[in-house]
This record gives sequence, structure tokens and C-alpha cells, in this order.
Amino acid sequence: MRADHVPAPADGPAARLPAAPALPAAGYACGAALGCLLDLIAGDPRRAHPVAAFGRAAGAAERLLWRDHRGAGALYTAVCAGGAAAAAAALDRAVRRSPAARTALAAAATWAVVGGTTLAREARTIAAALEAGDIEAARARLPHLCGRDPQALDADGIARAVVESVAENTSDAVVGALVWGAAAGVPGLAGFRAVNTLDAMVGHRSPRHLRFGWASARLDDAAGWPGARLTALLASLAGPDPRGALRAWRADAHRHPSPNAGVVEAAFAGALGVRLGGTLSYGGRVEHRPVLGAGGRPVRVADIERAVRLSRRVCALALAVCGAAGALRERRGTRAGTRGKR
Repeated sequence: MRADHVPAPADGPAARLPAAPALPAAGYACGAALGCLLDLIAGDPRRAHPVAAFGRAAGAAERLLWRDHRGAGALYTAVCAGGAAAAAAALDRAVRRSPAARTALAAAATWAVVGGTTLAREARTIAAALEAGDIEAARARLPHLCGRDPQALDADGIARAVVESVAENTSDAVVGALVWGAAAGVPGLAGFRAVNTLDAMVGHRSPRHLRFGWASARLDDAAGWPGARLTALLASLAGPDPRGALRAWRADAHRHPSPNAGVVEAAFAGALGVRLGGTLSYGGRVEHRPVLGAGGRPVRVADIERAVRLSRRVCALALAVCGAAGALRERRGTRAGTRGKR
């Protein structure tokens, strides 16, 4: 054996030198970027979407667990959202020794939970119908994007509903998921999307879900809080009128019945210089929402494209911010694990 191959004594100088931290070659940041790129290229699959599969499972769980009681709803929320996060955590643990596999898993999970491309595509489809003067086609398409009663809306009303939906879903469908992915990796992505899906399923104030859906709605409010504020901040920075966005956010957001939708819709209204909110109809029930961006003009059809472009800029900035935060989280975790093995 050559002298340079002889190991140092256990109590020698080499044994006392700190080992260099083994940072992951790839991780959440790369996976999130790949997942968003896949979403940009392919959008959501028309069949066998993982979120749709979760929705079917949650529907079956609702039929089994439903009681007109908040406690039953809390159990339902814990089983469904907790189960999704736990399954994602198990997958994450299974691939933790392979940087390539971890990156692939993060990419797949990000692609499965973000929906920015589908959001933009649906909004532009409705805009194209309105520009062509085909209001019936626009009304038929609107339920793909939001829950408004389309027959009660004229062309400008449909345009306003689309802009509001683009604003809200920029947070719900993209930024909020990226925030939780940065905070907790793949389990964070899956858990956030599960909570958001449960809110869409049972979080509304129908007689059946008023009590049963209470826990899902409150948990969605809590989970969406950081993403909504980041969305509003980035919309203020990336929009054509940053001061207007901040002014509308400060003046009007708190008047909205949703603690999160009001923030992002107000910021978008101010950034685009339009008025959002007002009277709307859900499921035959008329609601009078406060006006957001009172100093702006009424929404026009052309504002749909402006809202989509702002949404895409916000999503790109959110990916940069959350990717960096996720990489920092992984690096700190790896260093802590390396120190623990010394």
C-alpha cells in the first residue's frame, strides 16, 4: 500500500477537521422550475389528473363521513388533507437518497398542483368569444373558470368575472402552492392543493356544507394567507401601476368577505386601473360585494389579456422567490443533517 493511501489515525489532525457539507446536487428549486416548465408546455392533463383523483377520493370520504356537524367536517378535513400530505411525505422519504429522483418527484408534484397555463388558457378562450361577439359561448365557458351564474352577466360582467378569477386563482392555483412547496417540499405542495380542493368541494355556504365544510374553509383561509400576500406584493411590483395596486390593497382589501381573495383582487384592480367587485350571483343567490379599486374604470374585454399577462409575470417572480427559499431550506437541512452525523 502506498503511503498516501494509509488512513489517518482516528485521533489525528484529519479526524478533527470538519467535513464539508454534502449539499444536494438537485432538489426542490430545480424540480419546481421543471414542473412549472412542464405546466407551461403541456398544461393540465385532460384525463387522469392527480388532483381529480384526489377529488374523487374526497367525494367518497364525504359520503362516508358527512354529518351536519363541525366536528365531522374537521375529521373529514384531517383525513383527506392529512392523508394527501402523508402520502407525499412517504414518497419524499422513499427517494431522499437520490438527488435525481427527488428532483423528478418535485417536478411531478409541482406540475400536478400548479395550474397557471390552464388558468390563462380558459381566460383567453372566454376573451376570444367575447371579442367575436359570441356571448353565449362565453357564458358556456365561464363555469370552467369560476362559479358565477353566467346567464345573469353581460359581456362586461363576464369580463369582470374573468379578471377577478384570474387574480384569485393566480394565488390559489400557483403562488400559494409554490409558497408551501418552498416551506415544506413535496408534502407542502400536496397538502396545500388538497386543502384548496376541499374548500372548493365543501367550503361554500350551502345548507349541506355550512357546518360540515367549516373546517375546510377555515384551513384554506389559513393556508392561503401567505400566498395571497405574496401574490399581491408581486402584482404591485410587476403591474403597470405599483402605487395604484398598493393603494387599492390598503384601502379596499379588508372590505372583501374573503381574507385572501380581497387582497389579490384589490392589488390586481389597482395595478390594472380597473374596478372589481360589486353585485354578483352565485347559484341563484345575489351578493353585493364591495368595490375594489374604486378609482379605476369599469372592466373591458381587453383587460382579460392584461390580467393574464400580469398573472404570468407574478407566477414567474413567485417561482424565483419560492425556488430560492426552497433551495435555502434544503441547504440548511442538509447541513444540519451533516452536523448530526459527526
